Parts: sequence; structure tokens; C-alpha cells
Amino acid sequence: MADLCLSNVGHVVSMMERVTIRLPPQQVAMLEKLVDAGEFPNVSEAIRYGVRELIGKHANRVIRDSEQISFEM
Repeated sequence: MADLCLSNVGHVVSMMERVTIRLPPQQVAMLEKLVDAGEFPNVSEAIRYGVRELIGKHANRVIRDSEQISFEM
């Protein structure tokens, strides 16, 4: 089990929420290898990085789509 802490894009919020997720063992092992290789200081930071990338890639479209839906109502 890994804990996921939310952050603003680029700025860690002083108050983080804990989100518990379940990952396949292969993904946990790969995250641990990234930490062991020095890519990230710990697994939580690796997951935060992945979440920031995911949000950065999809956030604008999701926000745009949700605003469009609210204007149509």
C-alpha cells in the first residue's frame, strides 16, 4: 500500500491529504527501483510526480469540458 499526497502543480501544499491506493506488486517494485536508483527520494514523491504529470496532461481539457457542460444547462 502506498500513500498519495496531493500538491498544487509545482508547489507542495503545507497541508496534504492522504489518499490510500492499491497498486500491483510490479508497479510497487518499479517505484522502489526508481527510488533505489536515486530518481526520487521516496515512493511517495515518485507517485506525487506521476500525479502532477497526469494532472498537467489532462486538467485543461477536463476543466474546459466541465465549464462547457455548466454553460449548456
